[in-house]
Amino acid sequence: MVEIDDTNKKILNTIQTDFPINERPFKILAKQLDLTEDELIDRTARMKKDKLIRRIGGNFSPDKLGYHSTLCAAKVPEEKIELFKHTVNAYPGVTHNYMRDHNFNVWFTFIASSVEKIEKSLEQISKDTGVDTILNLPATHVFKISANFKV
Repeated sequence: MVEIDDTNKKILNTIQTDFPINERPFKILAKQLDLTEDELIDRTARMKKDKLIRRIGGNFSPDKLGYHSTLCAAKVPEEKIELFKHTVNAYPGVTHNYMRDHNFNVWFTFIASSVEKIEKSLEQISKDTGVDTILNLPATHVFKISANFKV
C-alpha cells in the first residue's frame, strides 16, 4: 500500500483542482510540486493502483454537449443484484452505479444523446434482468457542485 506522505497529500490536493489541459500535464504539475515528471507519474500510478485515486479525467456538463442525463432508481431483488450491476455497467452512458439501503436499492446515473435512447436502454435493462421497477428521474436543472477532498 502506498504511503500518504506529505508529497502525496500535495499531489492529491493539487490534481483535484488544478490539473492542466496540456499534452504533458504531469510535467507542468511536477514543476509546480517540485518533483520530476517521472516521480509524479510513478506516485500517481501507485496511488491509482492502491485505489487512492479512482480516475483522472475531465468532467463535462452533458447538457452543454447536447446530451441528456438522468438519475435512475431500481428495486432489485437480492438474487438479481449481480446480474443487474453487470448489465447496467455495460452501458457506456452509465457514470455511477451504487447500492442504497432502501426499497429502491440500486441507483445509477445515465447519460445519452437523447431522451429516447435513455428510455430504450432502460427498457432493455429491464428486459435483460427481469427487474420491472426502474425509475427514470431526469435532470430538470443542473447544480454543479465542486467535490474536492482536502487531504
